[in-house]
Amino acid sequence: MRVLRSSVVAAVSAVAALTAVSGCAEKSDAEGSDAIKVTASDDKCEVSKSSFPAGHVKLAVKNKGDKVTEVYVYAPGDRIVTERENIGPGTKVEIAAEIKAGSYEIACKPGMKGDGIRQKITATGGGAPKKRDPELDKAVAEYRKYVLAQAEETIPAAQKFVDAVKKDDLDEAKKLYAPSRIGWERTEPVAESFGDIDPKVDVREDGLEKGQKWTGWHKLEKSLWDDKKITEDDKKLADQLMADLKDWQKRVGTAEITPTSMANGAKELLDEVATGKVTGEEERYSHTDLVDFHANVEGAEKSYELLKPVAAKNDAALAKELDKQFAGLKKLLDEYREGDGFKSYDTDTVGKDDRKKLSDAVNALAEPLSKLAAVVAK
Repeated sequence: MRVLRSSVVAAVSAVAALTAVSGCAEKSDAEGSDAIKVTASDDKCEVSKSSFPAGHVKLAVKNKGDKVTEVYVYAPGDRIVTERENIGPGTKVEIAAEIKAGSYEIACKPGMKGDGIRQKITATGGGAPKKRDPELDKAVAEYRKYVLAQAEETIPAAQKFVDAVKKDDLDEAKKLYAPSRIGWERTEPVAESFGDIDPKVDVREDGLEKGQKWTGWHKLEKSLWDDKKITEDDKKLADQLMADLKDWQKRVGTAEITPTSMANGAKELLDEVATGKVTGEEERYSHTDLVDFHANVEGAEKSYELLKPVAAKNDAALAKELDKQFAGLKKLLDEYREGDGFKSYDTDTVGKDDRKKLSDAVNALAEPLSKLAAVVAK
C-alpha cells in the first residue's frame, strides 16, 4: 500500500531496523560510474543527468535530508517505471531499472507523501538494444501469467466479501476480508504501477491526500472491526471496491514488466512488510497482518524464483543467500499459523519479542534482495 503513514515513518526512523530496510547497508557502487546521481533533501531533488541512453539504467540515490524519502521514475500519466521507498536520512541506495526511450520524471518525496519534487529527464534511443538472456524473457512471460492469475483469483474472493457486506452479515464479512486481499498483496507493485488504482482500493485513513475520499478495503475494515456495523454507505463502498478491482483486472495485462521491475517489485514487497505488516499498521483494526505478510513474501519469492536461473548464473553467492533467507523467513512465519490462516496480529498474541524476530528476518532478506535487479541486469 503506497501511502504515508506518519506513525510508521516516525517509528521506522526511530529504530535500527531502518538501516536494512531503507538501504543503509546497501553499497552503492554506482558513484563515479555512468549512473544518474539523485541527491534528495527535504526541499530539493537534484539529478546529475537530464538525458541518458535508454536501456539498463542505474540511479545512485543519496538522501541528504532529515526526513525518510522515496524516489520514483514516472512515465507520462504517472505510471511508475521504478521506485525505492523508505530511504532513511543520510543513506545511499542504488536502483537498477530498464527504461525505454522517452520522456520521464524523477520524483523525490520527502516524508513519503504528495506528488514529490520532480525533475524532467529523457531516455534517448538510437542504439541497438542489449540482447536479453532468453531465460529472462521466459521469466517475464511466466510472471505476467502469474499476475493475471492473481487478479482473476481475487475477483471471486472479493465478490464474496462484498456480497457479505451488502447482506449485513458482519461475521461472514470479517471471515472473508483477509482472503479477498491475498492476490492483491502478492502482486501489489504491478497494481501500484498504474498510479490511480491503489489509492482507491488500499489506502489507509492517514494516507489520504487533501480532498481525497476514503474508499476501499480499509474503510470497510474499520466499519467491520472498529465501528462494528455496516452502513448503507459501506454497501455502496463495497460496490465501488468491486468496480475498482475489476478495472485492475482488466488493466493488469497491459502492465509493463521487465526483469528489473520484477526484482525491484520483490524488494518493494519486503518494504511493504517492514513498514506496514511488522508494525501492525496495515490491518490495524482486523489484525490480519500476517495474511498480508505471507502474501507479500509469496509474491516476492515468485519473482525471485523466476529470475533465479539468471541470478544464480551471474552471482551464485547471492542466489544461495536469497534461498537461505527466504527459507528462514517462511519457516518463521509457519510458527504463527492457525488452522487455514494465521494468528491474530495483536500485541497479546504476537508480542514485542516476536515482532523483533519477524523484523530481523525481513531485514535479513531485504538486504540481499535489494541486489537482485542489478544482478539480472548484467
